[in-house]
Amino acid sequence: MVGFSTPFGGDDGGSDALFDSYDEFVPANVPEPGRFLEGHDVLTGEAHLDFHELTRDLFEERGVYDMTFGYNLARLNLDTRHRNAGYRYAVERGSTSPPSQAREDAEDPSILWAEFTPTTPFCPQSDTLTRGSFRAWNGLADRHEYDLVRVRVDEMHHRADAINEMLAEMEAAADDGETGESSEQRQRGSGGTGCSQGMGGTSRGYSADAPF
Repeated sequence: MVGFSTPFGGDDGGSDALFDSYDEFVPANVPEPGRFLEGHDVLTGEAHLDFHELTRDLFEERGVYDMTFGYNLARLNLDTRHRNAGYRYAVERGSTSPPSQAREDAEDPSILWAEFTPTTPFCPQSDTLTRGSFRAWNGLADRHEYDLVRVRVDEMHHRADAINEMLAEMEAAADDGETGESSEQRQRGSGGTGCSQGMGGTSRGYSADAPF
């Protein structure tokens, strides 16, 4: 049975044999980049590890936890039982330059794209977790090099269109210097209890009032 960690406790990453370490990039144990990241420079190796380790710290500070498994959401990338779940990242690349100059001239390193793949297509936490991720990355933007982190859920989720529309609205609000969440969005909530796949994790409510 997976132990439950307090949302305000530490996260030691790879101490459990079921988890990879935060300092190793294992391509077979992270989700394949989806359509949202197409045309951009997907982070791999040390670049992925550096941003994901920072993500762990920001999620810990803002309490972005998967309450099914009872751990910091960043740790989902390390969970070998869910090899296709977690976050992938890409640096935005422009499309106006000739292909041969795309990386050199058209890349905008101030914008990062983050795509979340949940453990199941019906994970009820996905809207809450992606909203929490967006607020953590963009609310603590002074902790990283990006002016904006765009967040979407992978299209495999059955509510991907609705969730991504909400995230796009948050993104537009952030561009306008607002909090990134409207009063209507705060009232929606996810009503989710977790993305359990029968792994014995603790399933608890994770409403829009979660501490991030």
